Amino acid sequence: MSQATKRKSGAHALPTGFAARDLCARILRQILAKYQPLDETLGLLDGAETPLAPNDRAFVRAIVSTALRRKGQIDDALARFITSPLPDKRGLLDEILLTGGAQLLFMETPAHAVINIAVEQTRRDKGARRFASLANAVLRRVAGAGADIVAAQDAARLNTPDWLWSRWAAHYGDAAARAIAEQHLIEPPLDLTVKADPERWAERLGGIALPTGSVRLAARGRVEALDGYGEGAWWVQDAAAALPARVLGDIAGQRVADLCAAPGGKTAQLARAGAQVMAVDQSTKRLERLRENMARLGLTAETVAADVTTWRPDAPFDAVLLDAPCTATGTIRRHPDIPHLKRPADLEKLADLQTRLLDNAVTMLRRGGVLVYCTCSLEPEEGIRQIDRLLAQRDDLSLEPIDPAPLGARPEWTRSPGILRTLPHQLPAEDPAMSGIDGFFVARLRKSGA
Repeated sequence: MSQATKRKSGAHALPTGFAARDLCARILRQILAKYQPLDETLGLLDGAETPLAPNDRAFVRAIVSTALRRKGQIDDALARFITSPLPDKRGLLDEILLTGGAQLLFMETPAHAVINIAVEQTRRDKGARRFASLANAVLRRVAGAGADIVAAQDAARLNTPDWLWSRWAAHYGDAAARAIAEQHLIEPPLDLTVKADPERWAERLGGIALPTGSVRLAARGRVEALDGYGEGAWWVQDAAAALPARVLGDIAGQRVADLCAAPGGKTAQLARAGAQVMAVDQSTKRLERLRENMARLGLTAETVAADVTTWRPDAPFDAVLLDAPCTATGTIRRHPDIPHLKRPADLEKLADLQTRLLDNAVTMLRRGGVLVYCTCSLEPEEGIRQIDRLLAQRDDLSLEPIDPAPLGARPEWTRSPGILRTLPHQLPAEDPAMSGIDGFFVARLRKSGA
């Protein structure tokens, strides 16, 4: 197109950084309006019309994660400068403003770049173009007053949905609810489970060896680029997620079922511990990922694609590990989309699923065998209430005490016999960027008989 044609049509070159920020708005729309999980939605990066450079891809992830993690604060700041109700049909305006607010308030991005691109985004979006002047005015005022607004906000409360805050306060107390919510505001470190010698790998990778045996690194770039990835020396797994497999105890030579197994972190632990592992999951796609992970690690396990609520093995197992699907409210610090995806109705549906999974898992266990049930949820319906129900219905099961010492667990994690509970703020560190742990519930049960 000639310069004359460009002038006549009104076309002009896009500002630098437009493609990345425009993709951020579209990703946020998928999450917030269509309830598509962040990890799935980031697949839009691979399908972008204009492929992004690695630095831009990382920038997109950072903006989207910040926008989700701090959405309550950003919405509060934006609302101060939107004086009239907006019509329902306004295109991508909300996501454009959210993207801009994240950069202005929390990412120290130069204001002129953020505002110019946001206005251009608005002009190019059919549903939002009539709000270009509003976007310009609102973001300019946020840029000017943002620091003072953020300083006066209750960040923990604003970024936590009411239904979750009230539940956590009721179950864990007001102080713990606030500590949990504050931990969610900190980008989490990277935890690794290593095959052997965590102290050596911590030194080699520039991290620390946690008392639980995991290696913790400050958040960084591509995992595949880290030393030891190619040789299969470790896998990514939160320190809390690494505990349930260890709660089974000595399983060398035993037949062990890993139910709802994909993507396979616990399967790898069980295989590394010398068990004969059968990994069962309903998703063939996720099982393929599990097999790829096991191949990289040089470990083996039999895999079965089946509905775990009804599947039965040919012979009972010595031990069963059930990591049940749940609301995952214990992993919000790693998955900031969860507060925007989950609703109380999801909790009811998932609790029903967990009941059916647990009931069937018990039938797979030989007499005298051990069952470990776990969820990465903070909600009692997905944890202790499932165990209370199970024990009330079955007289052949009993809770078996969990010894915290070999796990490297803190005393407050195992206050109830047979139960281990971690909360996100319970692994503090001098450096906040190296603090925290996923919220997990773990129960160890023994089936009576010999």
